[in-house]
Amino acid sequence: MMKLMVNEVRSMKTIARMMVVMAGMGAVARAQAPAAPVMSPATAEAAQAAAPQAPPANAAAPVNPFPPVNLKNFTASSPTTAEVNAYLKQIWGFDDTRIWSVAAIVKTPAPGVVRVIVFAADKTHPEKVSRNEFFITPDGKHAIAGGVVDFGPKPFADRRALLQQEADGPAEGAASKDLLMVLFSDFLNGRSKDAQEVANNLVKDIPQARLVIEYLPADGSPYAMHAAAEGVCVRKAKGDAAFFAYGQEVYNRQKGLTAETLQAALDAAVVAAGADAKSVAACSATPETKAIVEASIALGAKAGVDLAPILVVNGRVLPPVDVSYDVLKRIVAYQAQLDGIAVKVQPTLTNLK
Repeated sequence: MMKLMVNEVRSMKTIARMMVVMAGMGAVARAQAPAAPVMSPATAEAAQAAAPQAPPANAAAPVNPFPPVNLKNFTASSPTTAEVNAYLKQIWGFDDTRIWSVAAIVKTPAPGVVRVIVFAADKTHPEKVSRNEFFITPDGKHAIAGGVVDFGPKPFADRRALLQQEADGPAEGAASKDLLMVLFSDFLNGRSKDAQEVANNLVKDIPQARLVIEYLPADGSPYAMHAAAEGVCVRKAKGDAAFFAYGQEVYNRQKGLTAETLQAALDAAVVAAGADAKSVAACSATPETKAIVEASIALGAKAGVDLAPILVVNGRVLPPVDVSYDVLKRIVAYQAQLDGIAVKVQPTLTNLK
């Protein structure tokens, strides 16, 4: 019998690191500093980079643990130091213990590609300074650091707008899409089960959040596609609340599923959600239902998501089961703050994985 828990790992640790690489950028391979660089318009602004940057405006300025800024290391006219700092505030600002200093913005041999070097430290251990390096693409819209991520003072805005407009899957939580969490998941993926638990708790702890589920069944798995299709039909027959009940029941029955036992498990989940198993099974085989699942997969591709589970919060891509719950909740609340949304975060009452 063939187990159906497909693509459980598939380099998830590597993928998670790529997703949070800009949130915890570690030192990468060091490159030689350019010799006798030509000054650029960025040099005047670079002089201001000597002071450590920290998110809270009212925080006491720590002793500067970073090397003095060398203006010779600013040879590119774009991005400016202010633009890099604005970007890092978006990425790192949720952590009020982190301080940083932009050390270099230099041209590279590749036309239009710019190398950025940032020193960072923790206020509680300022002696432990890390060197972080990433590259900016010629269009100025992307950074490369272990993967390609969006760059700019509002790096998540385009993805946020896309999902606000097109993420129309089953939803729970707030009616407003101002703080929109979109979970791309796969019913036959154990990590998606854990991610759903995390997302459910985020909705409880941050009442302003709206959670939308989009289907992202594993590539080439007809079983995962079928489970998603039946979810579509449960929602069509009984509504969003029934869909979430169906999904939870599938997750509860996930362990040990085989090709032979899958349909019985799905039927039981459909009944538990209050729908008719035969009607849902017939609905799941229709071209219309298949098109809904495929549209969800296509939306993931447009958003840069191709493997479940992934949580996208107002355009910010997060691995929901690869960071601690408290950190994840803090990032969600901080993203809401950046987007002008006042959130009232409830205390965490449960211990999560």
